[in-house]
Amino acid sequence: MTPPHEDAAPARWFLSATERGNPHTRLTSQATGHGWTTGNAVEPVVHGAHYFRRVLEQVTDLRAGDQIYFTDWRGDGDERLAADGPTVHELLCGAARRGVEVRGLLWRSHSDHMSFSAQQNQRLGAELNEAGAEALLDQRVRRFGSHHQKLLLLQRAAPAGAVAYVGGIDLSHSRRDDAEHRGDPQQQPMDARYGPRAPWHDLTMAVRGPAVGELLETFAERWDDPTPLDRRTPYRMLLQRRADMPRRPRPLPARGPLPEPCGEQAVQVLRTYSRKRPRFPFAPQGERSIARAYEKAFGLARSLIYIEDQYLWSPVVARLLVAALRRAPALRVIAVVPRFPDADGTLMGPVNRIGQIRAMTLLRSEAPDRVGVFDLENAAGTPIYVHAKTCMVDDVWFTCGSDNFNRRSWTSDSELACAVVDTRRDPREPTVLDGHGAGARVAARDLRLQLWAEHLGLAQDDPRLLTGDLLALWTARAADLDRWHAAGGGGARPPGQARRHDPDPVSRVRRLLADPLYALVADPDGRSRRQRRSHEL
Repeated sequence: MTPPHEDAAPARWFLSATERGNPHTRLTSQATGHGWTTGNAVEPVVHGAHYFRRVLEQVTDLRAGDQIYFTDWRGDGDERLAADGPTVHELLCGAARRGVEVRGLLWRSHSDHMSFSAQQNQRLGAELNEAGAEALLDQRVRRFGSHHQKLLLLQRAAPAGAVAYVGGIDLSHSRRDDAEHRGDPQQQPMDARYGPRAPWHDLTMAVRGPAVGELLETFAERWDDPTPLDRRTPYRMLLQRRADMPRRPRPLPARGPLPEPCGEQAVQVLRTYSRKRPRFPFAPQGERSIARAYEKAFGLARSLIYIEDQYLWSPVVARLLVAALRRAPALRVIAVVPRFPDADGTLMGPVNRIGQIRAMTLLRSEAPDRVGVFDLENAAGTPIYVHAKTCMVDDVWFTCGSDNFNRRSWTSDSELACAVVDTRRDPREPTVLDGHGAGARVAARDLRLQLWAEHLGLAQDDPRLLTGDLLALWTARAADLDRWHAAGGGGARPPGQARRHDPDPVSRVRRLLADPLYALVADPDGRSRRQRRSHEL
């Protein structure tokens, strides 16, 4: 029984230690059986330019003996953190040269010729190692999988000085954009319809308090994995040897006590690790706590599920949302996705669209008047590439991380996210959306209002963002902009960024090739055959 002074919401919304399904992790909250930490301070950081500015200021302030630990899917050393620099390489190498301990885990990746970043990641890793840091190219993943976690942990000698950033923003090209959405001058390969400077919407969050210790342990588990970093491809092994990239890491220094409580948010650290061989020692059967957390939260949803995601693919995801819609007649689902895939060519375009088309068809056929899927554009009419990975349920529980709403992120790739429940109840009406008595919470609601104000062209305190039919508001704002474009764009442009999302169809002939490529390459399933047959997450 919960003591009268203790908030019951985290226990209701978070996974228990058993529900995580991975007793082998070294996470402190797992060892204690609690499953999450309390007393954290969480602050969402919207837009890559704002995040980069913080990184620049905070890393510049670090001194000898302080620490930088980071993981990244893509790392471009020449990416400028501000218009006049410095670059990622200059900032991190400069920190290493003045005695800051810098450790990095970069996904080894695939060739740049395939629109990946193997050469860029290796170049950044080699530069860091030359400067006295230690960066590793890590390919300890399931076949066709990737290390997709994005974590930056800055730790001063005093535990109170630790902050961790968890979200969707890589230290790479294309990410340095802001609310104006004019794009990053340094662009990764993108579909031509996004223009030479693709507008980019992204999100991360700053975490302080005991949850930082959980995030540090997540980094340490991967760092301490004794499996060689790249054991599959002799060619890649040769390249790493020629670049003087280490094959095994040096041990991390002893970790001190957890940071002291400093805020009012409960935080649960969530991960995906595939079931692979050789096994992850910290997750020998894999871990799918991200997928299980969504399964639990969607099971509690009663009024609103709001999603921002790069993909929104896969029947695995759609089935959970359909079950939630059937369970809760008043529930509305609103999703924001990119208008076009980042690669929408003749071969990969159908592969990148087919899973989303099927997921949307399933959702709209179940509840056409309760589901809305939208994309965004800037004031010039250029589509905004939505790279954010966040979800809010009933203004109580929200997540931010590296994971996308697809089978790959939920079962196959390595992913990292944090779920948050604020202990502060929000006094703004309606005060209860969830139907379980938890009441709306300040952090989840503030983030939703901030995002919606930008996307819908409204003031953040506009009452329409809180009351009335919220899906109808999105539908009306998108319809206004759609009609303006259909009429040729004459007169004043309607406010906001939102438009109805209707992906280009995939013909029957193209599906013959797209279907196997989607299942094997674009959206693989990291579960066992038994788990797939039983639809177990």
